Amino acid sequence: MSTDTLALLIDGDNASPKIITGLLAEIANYGTASVKRIYGDWTQPSLNGWKECLLEHSIQPVQQFAYTTGKNATDGAMIIDAMDLLYTGRFSGFCIVSSDSDFARLAARIREQGVTVYGFGERKTPRPFITACDKFVYVDVLGGAGSEAAHVANVEKAKSDKKPAKAEAAPPKAEQGKHKAEHGGAASGKLDQVAIGMLRKAVEASSDEDGRASLARVGGHLAKQSPDFDARNYGYARLSDLAEASGILDVERVGDQPKVVMVRLKKP
Repeated sequence: MSTDTLALLIDGDNASPKIITGLLAEIANYGTASVKRIYGDWTQPSLNGWKECLLEHSIQPVQQFAYTTGKNATDGAMIIDAMDLLYTGRFSGFCIVSSDSDFARLAARIREQGVTVYGFGERKTPRPFITACDKFVYVDVLGGAGSEAAHVANVEKAKSDKKPAKAEAAPPKAEQGKHKAEHGGAASGKLDQVAIGMLRKAVEASSDEDGRASLARVGGHLAKQSPDFDARNYGYARLSDLAEASGILDVERVGDQPKVVMVRLKKP
C-alpha cells in the first residue's frame, strides 16, 4: 500500500455525506490522508447530514459564511487553504472532492508543483476539472446508499412497479441493469466503442516489439489519456476484468508473487 502523505479537502456544498465510507476507502489506496477538512457554512441546514460523520472519521469542519446571497465563498476558502498546504511541501498528493469546475485551476496549479491531484465528483462534473486532475473518480462507483447508481436503480424499479401486468413478461429495467452490471455493463449499459478505442491505443502505445504489454503500463497510459477512465465505470472491479471482456485482447497471467498480467491485441 502506498505511504504517500495526502491532504483531503471536501467541498461540503458539492458532496454528499453518504459517500464518505467509500471515499476514505478509495483514498487509502493512494496513501494516508493526514489532513482531512470539509468546507461550508455550518449554520445552513443543508449541511446537517455531514455533522453526524465528522467526528467518526476525524474530519475537521471549516466554517465559511456566505458574503452575499447567491455567491459561494466556500470555494475561495478551500483554494486558499490548499495553496497554504501546498507551500509546506509536506504532501505528495491532494484529494479534492467536488463537482465544481471552479477547482480546475487549483488542480492545475498543484500539478505544476509536481504534486499528484486526485479528484472525486459526480457524473455532472465539468470536463475542465476532470482533465486537470491526475486521476478522477466518479463517486457513484465507490458504493454507499446514496450513490448515483443506487438512485438510478431505485428510480427504474419504481417505474417498473407502475407498469401494467401484461408487461411483466419482460424483466424490470432495474433487473436488466443489475444483470448488465454483473456481466460488465457500464453505467450506460455497455463497454462503448470510445472505451474500446482508448484501450486499443493504450495497448499499442505500451507494447514491446513482440506486441505484449504489461497491463499496469496500459492502465498508466489510460490514466494519461483520460483521468476519469476507470474499470468500475463499466461495471468491472478491475482493469484485468475489463480487458478480458473487451473482446480485443488476449490476457496472460505470468508468475505467482505477484502475478503480472500481460495483454496482447488479438489478431484480426
